Amino acid sequence: MKIKRVGVVGAGIMGAGIVQVCAQSGYEVVVSEVNDELLQKGMGTVDHFLGRAVQKEKITAAQKDEITGRIQGTTDIKDFKDCDLIVEAIIENLDVKKELFKQLGDICPPHALLTSNTSSMTVTEMAAASGRMDKVAGLHFFNPVPVMRLVEIVTTIVTSNETVKALREFSESLGKTVVIAKDTPGFIVNRLLIPYLLHAIRLHESGLASIEDIDTAIELGLNHPMGPFRLLDILGNDTTLFIAENMFNEFKDDMYAAPVLLKRMVTAGILGRKSGKGFYGEGK
Repeated sequence: MKIKRVGVVGAGIMGAGIVQVCAQSGYEVVVSEVNDELLQKGMGTVDHFLGRAVQKEKITAAQKDEITGRIQGTTDIKDFKDCDLIVEAIIENLDVKKELFKQLGDICPPHALLTSNTSSMTVTEMAAASGRMDKVAGLHFFNPVPVMRLVEIVTTIVTSNETVKALREFSESLGKTVVIAKDTPGFIVNRLLIPYLLHAIRLHESGLASIEDIDTAIELGLNHPMGPFRLLDILGNDTTLFIAENMFNEFKDDMYAAPVLLKRMVTAGILGRKSGKGFYGEGK
C-alpha cells in the first residue's frame, strides 16, 4: 500500500515531533487534540522548531511555509477518515488507548494501518480493540523525534508481514533506521535502559558514589554521551517510574522495581528538566 496521508492523535511533545518529521518528508498530516487550546499549543511547537531550522539555515522560509501547509489541525476524530496511517501519541493509559483504537477502527478506511507510539504498553490489547488486528503495530519514535534516528516497529503475534513492510518503508522515508521488536513491555531500548537507570539510582542511594561521579564514570569510562542521571533529567523521573512499574507488573522481576528515592522524587514533583529540578538543577 502507498501511504500518502498520515494522522497523528495527540499534539504533545512526541506527537508534535512526529507531525513535523512527517510533514517535512512530504506527507499530508492531520493532527488532533482534545481541545483547541492543546491543539494550538502543539501546532505552536511545530512552528517553533521549524522556525529554529530556518534560523540555522537548514530549511528556507519558503520550505517552512510548504511544510506547515501540509499540516491540518483538528479536534474531530472523524477527520481521520481519509488517512492511510494513524500514529497514536496520547496519554499512557491503556484503557484510553483501547477506546481510541476502537473508534479509529470504525472511522478509518479498511486499508488504514493503526499504530501506537507507546514506550512500554501492550500493543496487542490495542489491536484487539481495533477490529483489524493484522493492521496494528507499535511505531515507537524517540525524543526529540526530528533528531533521534531510531524507530522501533513493535509486532504482535498477528501483525501481518504486509503491515510491517509498509511501516518499515514509511519509517525509512522519514530518514529513520528501523529495528523490529516483539510486543513485550519495554521492547528493545527501554527493556535494556530502565534497569540500567534504576541501578544507577540504587548505587547512589546506597552511598557508593555521588551523582556527579557516577555520571562522570559512565561518560568517560564507557564513552556514553551522558551519564544516567543527566539522562534521567531529560527523560523525566515520572516517565521513568511509569515505565518501570509497568514492566515490573508484567515480569515481577526485581530489576524493574523502582528505588525508593525515585518514588519520593516523583511524589515531591522533582521530575527533571520539565519541572526545573531533578537530580541536577535546571539546565544542567
